[in-house]
Amino acid sequence: MKLKDRVSLITGAARGIGREIALKFAKEGSDIVVCDVDLEAAQNTQKEIEELGRRALSFKVDVTNLGQIEEMVNLILDKFSKIDILVNNAGITKDNLILRMSEEDWDKVLSVNLKGAFNCMKVVSRRMLKKRYGKIVNIASIIGMIGNAGQSNYAASKGGLIALTKSLAKELASRNINVNAVAPGFIETPMTAKLPEDYKKLMLENIPMGKFGGPEDVAKVCLFLAGSESDYITGQVIVVDGGMIM
Repeated sequence: MKLKDRVSLITGAARGIGREIALKFAKEGSDIVVCDVDLEAAQNTQKEIEELGRRALSFKVDVTNLGQIEEMVNLILDKFSKIDILVNNAGITKDNLILRMSEEDWDKVLSVNLKGAFNCMKVVSRRMLKKRYGKIVNIASIIGMIGNAGQSNYAASKGGLIALTKSLAKELASRNINVNAVAPGFIETPMTAKLPEDYKKLMLENIPMGKFGGPEDVAKVCLFLAGSESDYITGQVIVVDGGMIM
């Protein structure tokens, strides 16, 4: 198994892409920490992981709160003694044209999507440095690379996450810690299911492969970046979009 004896902390892992990553990692031998604001859903994911024969913990944590992250990490270390892999997947959208976008919606998206990842990397990397080992995978988005009308807050947060990924990769490379990002395109999740059908049809026309991706497509790339096959890869952004922005 590719992640045998590893411990993985995955934020936003209660459903969608995060849940798929958690299950994929568990199947490959990793013990899993499920972090999400929805505790009930996180506990359901925990049960699925335990049914696969892996150890798991679940926490209700607001990633924008540094103190909650610190407390969670200390509890993880008490239980598992280490964190080998961090996947920053927690994210939200609050779309609107900038003239209609409230300051609150701007701040909230930047806080969860960008500051949340910063908080987790700040706390977890400190422990990884002591072990001189770690894999950090940030879930960005193609919107952070090309922008999108009505998503200036989301684009800014994901573009910032890509820049943060590259900067931290340079800081941590000498300590055997890899930091990379995955930039999904249109992936079928509960979040995208809420979009209007006309919009989804338009998106599909712009995908050369002629189909939307699934959470499994993102999870497979995350597995590669979390495993030993990517030991000489850091500071990179891997796009998973069916050719949409090539």
